[in-house]
Amino acid sequence: LFRSVMKMIYDVTSNVVVDNITQITGSLNTSQMTENEKSALEKLQAWDGRYGKEEVAPTIYTHVIYNIMEATFADEMGESFENFMKTGGLMKKVIAVQLNRKESVWWDNLNTDTKETKEDIIRDAFHTSISALETQLGGDLSSWNWEKVASVEHGHALAAGGALMRSIFNVGPFKTNGGNEVINNQLFQLNGTGTYNIVAGPSTRRVIDFSDIENSMSILPTGQSGNVFSDHYDDQAKKYLDGDFVKMMLNFEEIKASKNKLIFRKK
Repeated sequence: LFRSVMKMIYDVTSNVVVDNITQITGSLNTSQMTENEKSALEKLQAWDGRYGKEEVAPTIYTHVIYNIMEATFADEMGESFENFMKTGGLMKKVIAVQLNRKESVWWDNLNTDTKETKEDIIRDAFHTSISALETQLGGDLSSWNWEKVASVEHGHALAAGGALMRSIFNVGPFKTNGGNEVINNQLFQLNGTGTYNIVAGPSTRRVIDFSDIENSMSILPTGQSGNVFSDHYDDQAKKYLDGDFVKMMLNFEEIKASKNKLIFRKK
């Protein structure tokens, strides 16, 4: 059970996106698709919702979702659309609700002379996304891995001083598993650029077995020390991203025997 919990809190699979993809792919017709568009559709249909670094489907899905949202709501909202996209939970709830609506006043684009349908909006958003991804990542769809568009960097207040300060004080950037709406939540803002900077995630992971408390495990996003010159400033960062843990030292004799300890002495 202990190991199962460690594995569970690093899970990066979303069941929600699978339902959304069913709505998206059901609105697409392959008869007028390019080969890359057909391959992208196959990737989405076969995807289990896992935001792994090596996966191609989340790169496609995330781009398509943004373009669907923009085509659906931007004509009515105008400049407020980007503010709506920053509402987090509200915006995310709307995605599945709107995709499940066959008829909706939102589907019609007020900037055209025709009345668009759900199928029109999704088809155009899909074509736009694949074209943009070809420009961004090249024509080989198999190389559109999630790690090429999603990254995390732990920023420091002093890094605002420029590239040199950033290289000294920031931790990262790193490629990473994870995304929105998964247990290992790596939060990013949906946008039309095709790149996603992760701005938040678990502040710590900790697994405690109260029947064997001295063998508890934990991990931090960066390290134990706030001193940039310390080896422990960022020595947990890679382990954290890989889903690894370090043993928590709770046994006094074990702590005394450790070569790696900080001792405070009375003056």
